[in-house]
Amino acid sequence: MLRVYGTSASGNCHKVRMALEALALPYAWTEIDPGRGETRTPGFLAMNPNGKVPVLEIEPGTYLPESNAILWYLAEGTPLLPSDALQRAQVLQWLFFEQYSHEPYIAVARFLRRFHPDPESQRALAESKMSGGYRALEVMEGRLAQERFFVGGRYSIADIALYAYTHVAEDGGFDLGRLSAVRAWLDRVRTQPRYAAMPR
Repeated sequence: MLRVYGTSASGNCHKVRMALEALALPYAWTEIDPGRGETRTPGFLAMNPNGKVPVLEIEPGTYLPESNAILWYLAEGTPLLPSDALQRAQVLQWLFFEQYSHEPYIAVARFLRRFHPDPESQRALAESKMSGGYRALEVMEGRLAQERFFVGGRYSIADIALYAYTHVAEDGGFDLGRLSAVRAWLDRVRTQPRYAAMPR
C-alpha cells in the first residue's frame, strides 16, 4: 500500500491527499511534524535527504519526494493527466508556475502569519510576499476567465497543485474578493468527485 509521510496543514502535502482521494487509491498517512524536527531524523533523511514533506513510499525502500513529482506519478494513465503531448506540457507549465511563482509567496505568507511561533516578528517579511502573490493570482484570474480548468477544459493535477495553497490564501492575508474567476474555480474544484478537504 502507498504511504504518505506528510503534514496535514501543508498545501504541498494536501495536493497528494487530494490526488489519492480523487483516484480512489488506498493509502496510509504518517503525520510528520517539521516543527519538532521530525524531518531531520536519520530515518526521515534516508527517505528524503532534502528533509522536506511530502514523501510518497511506493513500496518498502522506494520513496518519491516533491509534491508535484508525486502528483505526476500518481496521475500517469488516469484522467488527471492528459495523454496529448501539448496538454501534458501545459500541465508541467502550471506545475512549474505553482512552485516558482505562486508557492514561494502565498504559501510562505500563510506560514509566517498562521504557523510561525512569533508572527509579529515576521510581519515585514510576510508583507514582502504580497505583491508576488497577487501577481500569481492575477495570472490565474486571466486564465480562469477564459477556461473552466487550467488545461484542456478539464480537471487535472494542474488544478490540484494550484488549489492547495490558493484555497487557503486568505490565511496569508490575500484578499480573493475581486478575483471572481479564481473564486468560481475554487468552487468547481470543491464539487469534484471524492474531493478531499484540508484538515483545519
